[in-house]
Amino acid sequence: MRKREILDQSGEPHTPDAADTPVDGPDDSPQRAGIQSVEVGFELLDALSRTDGALMLRDLAAAAGMSAAKAHRYLVSFQRLGLVVQDPVSTRYDLGPAALRLGLASLARLDGVKLARQRIDALLPETGHTLAIAVWGNQGPTMVHWTEAPQTVPVTLRLGDVMPLLTSATGRCFAAFMGESGQDAGRVEPMLRAELARLKKLPDNGLPLSDVPRSWADAQALLAEARRRGLARVVHSLLPGVGGFCAPVFDAQGRLVLGLVVLGSVVTLDTDWSSPAAQAVLRTARQLSADLGHRAAGDPA
Repeated sequence: MRKREILDQSGEPHTPDAADTPVDGPDDSPQRAGIQSVEVGFELLDALSRTDGALMLRDLAAAAGMSAAKAHRYLVSFQRLGLVVQDPVSTRYDLGPAALRLGLASLARLDGVKLARQRIDALLPETGHTLAIAVWGNQGPTMVHWTEAPQTVPVTLRLGDVMPLLTSATGRCFAAFMGESGQDAGRVEPMLRAELARLKKLPDNGLPLSDVPRSWADAQALLAEARRRGLARVVHSLLPGVGGFCAPVFDAQGRLVLGLVVLGSVVTLDTDWSSPAAQAVLRTARQLSADLGHRAAGDPA
């Protein structure tokens, strides 16, 4: 049978190809069948979502990896659905109101803690150490989920514990990234100064703790390093013999919604910034942020 020929919106003839037909999966099962043209067209929407503004047809087509003529056909349909709009003066294309509604509906249904808990089971064997989730509560960073790895040294912390801002990886993470974005900055600074005043009163020969700031400059240096690294770290700071990392998870508005924590005995937990456990937590936190709609301005050093 000869393929039918139709005219696209530019008046050029177009013969439907494989992209216009259903495509089965490798096993040809109905559950795996899909419409390839939908997947191809989505590349245009994805390209628009990854840019900071509207695009000319040629640039949008190039970003999606297709010809301008092919992109134009998809864009005509997307405009009818409200997924894309075209400026009548500049002729540039941008995401439309229907895309906005879909995005807002998706964001409203996202639960950051729930998503993080789903990732922990896979992260646990990769790190081999205790994992936790913390959120900002009424009194500060608060532990809301805790999963201990087998054969690890138990850490005497409980769900609901509020973590100190300067001597825990969790606290340093929230202090660093909430203050940087301006989120609750007016509340964080007084808490930092109050905690620092208490730390100054600790005798030098007291608890065998290290990496504990004793001045405002020390505290700011610790937080600046956390921002530069993309996550916070403590070694012998909260408890003797215990180290840990906490990576921030952001939402679509750039707000810190939770911290993903790994901690354990320094005998078994590699506390180097580039250690497998630290990088696994950082990678998972970044993916969670992306799942929540966050777009990072750039990767930290």
